[in-house]
Amino acid sequence: MTRAVKIVLLLALIIAGIGIIGVGIVVQHGFSARDGPTALEAFVARRLRLLAIPRRAREMTNPVAVNTEVLVEARAHFADHCASCHANDGSGDTPIGRNLYPKPPDMRKSETQSLSDGELFYIIHNGIRLTGMPAWGPDDPVHDADSWKLVHFIRHLPELTAEELAEMRQLNPKSSHEMHGEKEIEQFLRGAEESAARH
Repeated sequence: MTRAVKIVLLLALIIAGIGIIGVGIVVQHGFSARDGPTALEAFVARRLRLLAIPRRAREMTNPVAVNTEVLVEARAHFADHCASCHANDGSGDTPIGRNLYPKPPDMRKSETQSLSDGELFYIIHNGIRLTGMPAWGPDDPVHDADSWKLVHFIRHLPELTAEELAEMRQLNPKSSHEMHGEKEIEQFLRGAEESAARH
């Protein structure tokens, strides 16, 4: 047996051993979305994300100029469509975000902020397979100004003010339970006003 064959067999045995250990861990502990990714999974996921975004997308520049109106519109869009997973502040700390696997990134941190505008656009527009991130853009990326506006808002997340967060809370979708509670309060207050008017 040649030295090269011995090395290949040794590598195959090591890979098989790692695979057996991995299967053993999954069988013993399960495959729960509650677990955080291991350092190896996080490393591999970041590299795969880089490979999954075409070079031409990475090099795209944002065709939408940033201004106050664009940020206001994007903030409202984010509060209504994105905050249920990503949180208004971009932290990902929501009931849905905490229970996804992999968890949404804290978009205020360098792992997201260091991505190019084109990479952020590509992720928003096309989603990421095997994660909870859906594709949001229309079939024609040329007409996806909303995703480009969201790129500007993501850049703004580290500087989000308390006033902006308060405004976003008002724009977040409400559950049927919350709407029912608000309706009951409104009816109660209306009844109290009518009662006071009669006396």
